[in-house]
Amino acid sequence: MFETPDPAWPVMALAAVLAVDALLSVKPVEFIRECLVCVNFPVEWGWALVWIKLVAVAGLLVGLNAPGVGVAATAGVIAYFLAAAAAHIRARALGVTFWVNCLGMLAFAVGVLLISFVL
Repeated sequence: MFETPDPAWPVMALAAVLAVDALLSVKPVEFIRECLVCVNFPVEWGWALVWIKLVAVAGLLVGLNAPGVGVAATAGVIAYFLAAAAAHIRARALGVTFWVNCLGMLAFAVGVLLISFVL
């Protein structure tokens, strides 16, 4: 059930989107910077989020052929965006970035888990 993804394309799409997200976070573009500030996350610690996203990308790609790694990486991405959603709710930062970026990525990752590993 959780061996390798079938189909694999949703996992590859999630990895691609996370890679772009990580690149945009290296020197945070305005909407990412605003998001960090809204949830009171220190912008100077943004490098940690870049590494978390890059490790997730690596896990997703390795998981295409390594049994169990892909589902674990996908679960990690879901946990990351659940934590981000909790931070937004706690900070009452419920604007467009919360609904589109945070919850959108959470829904995307849950969809990947369901399509590639569960169904």
